[in-house]
Amino acid sequence: MVSYDIDNISPDMSFLEMMDVLNEELTSQGLDPVAFDHDCREGICGSCSMFINGEAHGPDRLVTTCQLHMRKFQDGDTIFIEPFRSNTFPVIKDLVVDRSSFDRIQHAGGFISINTSGNTQDANSIPIDKNKADKAFDAATCIGCGACVATCKNSSAMLFVSAKVSQFSLLPQGQVEANERVLNMVKQMDDEGFGNCTNTGACEVECPKGISLENIARMNRDYLKAKFSS
Repeated sequence: MVSYDIDNISPDMSFLEMMDVLNEELTSQGLDPVAFDHDCREGICGSCSMFINGEAHGPDRLVTTCQLHMRKFQDGDTIFIEPFRSNTFPVIKDLVVDRSSFDRIQHAGGFISINTSGNTQDANSIPIDKNKADKAFDAATCIGCGACVATCKNSSAMLFVSAKVSQFSLLPQGQVEANERVLNMVKQMDDEGFGNCTNTGACEVECPKGISLENIARMNRDYLKAKFSS
C-alpha cells in the first residue's frame, strides 16, 4: 500500500474525478500515475472496478465506482483502494486486473445462433410473458464488472454466469441452445477456477445493478435439467 495526501477535493466530484486529480498531481511531480480502468463513466461498462474501504465499488449501493461521489466520505478520511482480488482476476498493474475469464465464459455460450440471411423473424412478433420479459431484462443489466467475484469469500462467479444464462433461458429465442449453453458456461466457469456459491448473498448486496440471487437458483435448475437431458 502507498499513501497519498490530496487536497481541494469537492464533495460533488465522482470518485474517478478524484483519482484524476491525484494522477495529475503525481505526473506534475514526475511520478507514475496510479493505473486504473475506466471507460464510459456512466455506470454501464463495468470497467471502473475498485475495492474501496473493503467494499466493491465503495460504500454506496447500486452504483459503480464512477457513480460514487466524494460526499460519501468525510473530510480528512483515509480511503483504502485495492484492485478486485481473486486468482481468476490477476492484477496487471495497480488497480487494473485481467477479467478476460469473464469473456471466455461468455464465448462458451452467452449468445444465441440465429439465421441472419435476411429471412429473420421480427422479435416483436413473438409473444413473451411480461413477467419473464422483465426478469430477462433485469438479468441482462449485468455489466460484468466482477464485483460479485471480488466480494464473494469463494471468489464465485455464479451471479455473473447465472445472469448471462437467465437473460436467454427466460426468452423463446434462447431455448434452442438452452441445454448446451448452461452446460458449456458452467464448465468454463469451473475451468477458470472460480469458487462455488454458498448462498452468503454478499454478491447481490454489492452488485451495482442489483442482480438477484434468484438467477443462481434458475441456473442450477437449468443445469440439472440439461445434465439429465444429455
